[in-house]
Amino acid sequence: MEGHGRSQGLKAYVPNIDLVVHDCLSYFNSIKRDPLFTGIPSFLYGESMGGAMCLLIHFQSPTAFDGAVLVAPMCRIADEMRPRWPIPQILTVVAKFLPTLAIVPSGDVVRASVKVKDKLKVAEINPMRYRGKPRLGTVLELIRVTDCLGNRLRDVRVPFLVLHGSADVVTDPKVSRALYEEAASEDRTIKIYDGMLHSLLFGETDDNIAMVRRDILDWLCDRCR
Repeated sequence: MEGHGRSQGLKAYVPNIDLVVHDCLSYFNSIKRDPLFTGIPSFLYGESMGGAMCLLIHFQSPTAFDGAVLVAPMCRIADEMRPRWPIPQILTVVAKFLPTLAIVPSGDVVRASVKVKDKLKVAEINPMRYRGKPRLGTVLELIRVTDCLGNRLRDVRVPFLVLHGSADVVTDPKVSRALYEEAASEDRTIKIYDGMLHSLLFGETDDNIAMVRRDILDWLCDRCR
């Protein structure tokens, strides 16, 4: 996605998530139009910020997908990771003039996400990882979007599986529970893993990762028969 990985654009800068949603939906629809995939079920999958993206894509095109797998979705930024007053108010003013400025104070997301020390070393040397502070424009856009999502949980109608670690301090497992309870989806499943952190599919022990993968695959297979 824009500003991440090998995509073009200033690293870690996303000025408008609505445009990213449009990009994703356009790309996914182009794949689904390929004759090779005619009649095959299609599912959204997203981790953390990607989980929020999945829900935004669903709101944009409510009947386009057969389901969604949401791994520790960022439906609202956890209080522990949100800048304290009056920092947000000051940053909002500064961002109008310097949105790419990388000065937002935040915790170490990687260390808060990865439980296994050897895997933490791998995460820290990832050449694609952005190592600077969050950019003003990106943070304000994430706050805007997650505040919006937090108020629209009852509008979710797509079948979904939401998975979250109970010890996650990056995204809030209580919000995943609220999504499960408030969503209008008739087909909905929640898995809360005791003691697990944010990175369910990389940062945990191999046994924990295998359990999460199995839960995802079982859920998908049950909906593809």
